Amino acid sequence: MTSATLLQRPTGAADTGSRGPAYTWAIVGSAGPAPPARPEDADVDVDVGDGFCLALRGHPLPADERRILSAFAAQAAVTVEQRRLAEAAAAAEPIAEAGKMRAALLATADHDLHTPLDAAKEAVGGLRASDATWKPEQVRELAASAYDSLDQVTRLVDNLLDLSRLQAGELPLRSGPTDVADVVAHALASLGASAAQVRVMIPAATPPAVADPALLERVLVNLLSNAIRYSPADSPATVTASALGDRVELRIIDQGPGVSQTDRDRIFAPFQRQGGESTPPGTGLGLALSRGLTEAMQGTLTPEETPGGGLTMVVSLPAAGSVPARAAPAAPFPA
Repeated sequence: MTSATLLQRPTGAADTGSRGPAYTWAIVGSAGPAPPARPEDADVDVDVGDGFCLALRGHPLPADERRILSAFAAQAAVTVEQRRLAEAAAAAEPIAEAGKMRAALLATADHDLHTPLDAAKEAVGGLRASDATWKPEQVRELAASAYDSLDQVTRLVDNLLDLSRLQAGELPLRSGPTDVADVVAHALASLGASAAQVRVMIPAATPPAVADPALLERVLVNLLSNAIRYSPADSPATVTASALGDRVELRIIDQGPGVSQTDRDRIFAPFQRQGGESTPPGTGLGLALSRGLTEAMQGTLTPEETPGGGLTMVVSLPAAGSVPARAAPAAPFPA
């Protein structure tokens, strides 16, 4: 045969045989010069069933060869159906993932938002009580409790919004030559008193990286918070930086329980946390957001085992090349 076409009958069209009325058939696939667009244009046509027809040009076929052709036609219909099922499954996957995300968001709102909000409400309610006689230190303690709880809510909401913007591809990015030592200093300032549990070992000759300073600070705050949370009291977390070829690597190191090899991808999924009931509190958003922000800056975030035990998070970013070291950040940090 010189050409062949697999045709599909229009949806809702009456099945009156392969050489039916002159409606327009849809071409599913074809091969050869001038393939037939209708069964009536073909030298041979085979009804495949389910609205399909295999039409060929070249010469008429005897009955025994038509039987062989029917087998090929049936296989073509199976292939089309398999393709349809695969496309339907691919279309359903984002819907299923969105359902899982909604369920996780509801669980987060139910616990991780309610818990700090309830604590803040309780602290403020105590301060407002008309019959209470608080000492100055008690007032400061209640105010600090309310502030810390609301700050926790703010971080959670910010993480949720940024994660949504990342998934939608709408997160603004202002990358440029960035002094990683300056970003580390801002990240430690954001951590407050817990920053005392972090050692900084960044050589003065470390070249600048190409990054968005504000986004990199968010990444480091999340990673350092985790490192502090899981580090033993007598083993402070450590942050180092070094140049490796055309990359700048930041390493956030702890000597905590570490993460098994099989779990190192799972911990980056939203709302996933390492450990069981004894695990320190958290929403499971930090690592997912940190990896997304790092990749948005053309970087990578990978976990490694700390020698002697623990976890090392490696943030690798493009080096700024010939830009002098200690260059000013491309975008100002908030005061």
